[in-house]
Amino acid sequence: MDKYLEQIDYKGIFKFFSEISKIPRGSGNEEEISKYLEEFAKARNLEYNRDSANNIIIIKEATPGYEDEPAIMLQGHMDMVCEKKKDSTHDFTKDPIKLLVDGDYLHADGTTLGADNGIAVAYIMALLSDENLKHPRLEAVITTDEEVGMHGAKALDLSNLKAKYMINLDSEEEGYLLVSCAGGLTATCTLPINRIVKKGRKISVNIGGLKGGHSGIDIVNNRTNANKLLARLLFDLKKKCSYSVLHMEGGYKDNVITREAFAEIVIEPEADMYRQITNEIDEIMEVYKKELRSSEPDLNFSVKDLGEGEFSVLDSESFEKLLFLLVQIPYGVQVMSSDIEGLVESSLNLGIFRLEDKQAIVCSSVRSSKSSYKKYIRDRLEYLVSFLGGSFEVRSEYPAWEFSKESKLREHLQKHYKQMYGKEMKVEAIHAGLECGLIAEKMPGLDIVSIGPDMERVHTIEERLSISSAIRVYQFLERVIEDKIR
Repeated sequence: MDKYLEQIDYKGIFKFFSEISKIPRGSGNEEEISKYLEEFAKARNLEYNRDSANNIIIIKEATPGYEDEPAIMLQGHMDMVCEKKKDSTHDFTKDPIKLLVDGDYLHADGTTLGADNGIAVAYIMALLSDENLKHPRLEAVITTDEEVGMHGAKALDLSNLKAKYMINLDSEEEGYLLVSCAGGLTATCTLPINRIVKKGRKISVNIGGLKGGHSGIDIVNNRTNANKLLARLLFDLKKKCSYSVLHMEGGYKDNVITREAFAEIVIEPEADMYRQITNEIDEIMEVYKKELRSSEPDLNFSVKDLGEGEFSVLDSESFEKLLFLLVQIPYGVQVMSSDIEGLVESSLNLGIFRLEDKQAIVCSSVRSSKSSYKKYIRDRLEYLVSFLGGSFEVRSEYPAWEFSKESKLREHLQKHYKQMYGKEMKVEAIHAGLECGLIAEKMPGLDIVSIGPDMERVHTIEERLSISSAIRVYQFLERVIEDKIR
């Protein structure tokens, strides 16, 4: 554990965060972290249940004087988004996250930090370990695969839980009380392709330096998607030069705005053709740089000569269909809310694109607080790819968490925030997806809110967590739990 973190640690929250950061916990690889949490519960003689999806529920009974108080569920997810620098050798299946402290911020060395949602796990572990905390029955629910479709939450069996209130700890801004979130789905468009053998010169075209970000939180910030920009480049280049496509690829997660994408194209072998196409790409990219100088100031690109040979490239029909799909597929904010100023109602993100031997794969994350518009976006995607001869599949779907007009828990948190900080807690809805909607479906009438400390650039290699905010939010959480809800 970092010496500075050890010195300023409060109730062990950074000790626990450091411990879980040593354990690989990318989505779909949560067995080890789940076993660790199981051993944590065993060591403290706490009731627990670890299910076949590696979700874990840990229960700590009420302290004296709180036996008749309604149980509180504390909820977060154990998996993290695994992103790293392009030249990083970090292996998310076995390497620990290297934590670095920079002033008030905790971040990782060239990778995502995993504070989304590792800080929730650390909070829960600290609360369950605190023998001095006065509390009602606490029901900790820590799920798996949240970042790839909330599969863990879907598999949860909550029939033995008694909670009347739930505090979700998957929010990312201190002082904000979240009371509603968008629903969503992840979808895959698959387009069959044909290839032909062509002699020529292979060159690579790389686009990078984009900000990227969380496809729910950052989509409103006018972030450029590298997959879409690469498609635009090839579309503009087609008007000026002749080339064939060998390979294209960009992005690894549906819910991450793609920062980098690349293509390998084949041109005629003559040297003057290489000079011509590099000049054309330079001119096109300079236009993009000027266009995006405010929103994407670090946009960069490179072109490399990879030599002559025979290559299996897309035939002309396959190329035209693929380019049409990539150019026309919707991306970004589709509708802003008419009810809440500044809130995105509906959006989608082209998070993953790869060109395989016989097919192209395009994966999108769709979000909407209106189920009807979510369905419309889904139908548009299916219509587009089906028209081109491809197929469409919804891989996962989750409901919106709808706002409740009456909430004792919301009033309870607002009261204590005002008492502690002398200002009102801001009540908001969020465009990102939370597991609250799925859990609410399983436990009708559950009173739910979501809070969390200040985090920035989640789902990117620039992700960071405010140390002081993490401590303040935990202290707020202690007070909220200790004071009986009336």
